[in-house]
Amino acid sequence: MSKSIKLIAAFGLFAAVAACAQQQQEEYVVVDPEPISIEPVYTGKYK
Repeated sequence: MSKSIKLIAAFGLFAAVAACAQQQQEEYVVVDPEPISIEPVYTGKYK
């Protein structure tokens, strides 16, 4: 009986340490779905 209690306590301690461990933060890259386009330049009526 004491072996099972020790095993449960050890598992609980391991789970607590794993939950409190510092995790690496993911980096996000935002990709614009539409490419940036250049506005047409007004060049006059007959150019």
